[in-house]
Amino acid sequence: MMQSQDKTTKAGQRASLFIAGLGVFWLCINLAGNYFGWSNGTRAFFDLAVLAGFGFALWIVFNIWRTRQKDKG
Repeated sequence: MMQSQDKTTKAGQRASLFIAGLGVFWLCINLAGNYFGWSNGTRAFFDLAVLAGFGFALWIVFNIWRTRQKDKG
């Protein structure tokens, strides 16, 4: 049980770093778009890419939750 808990804990840490990284990436892309004068279409593309990343992160967190529920037994 302890090894499984370590595995899910590390997966949770990776997920949180991924989410934080997406947030920083989104901020940097918005600043770059403003600075370089990118079109709204280009900015929307990056917004959708980050949104897809957040959806993937939600899927990762859901799988971690399912693994923890299964381990509770």
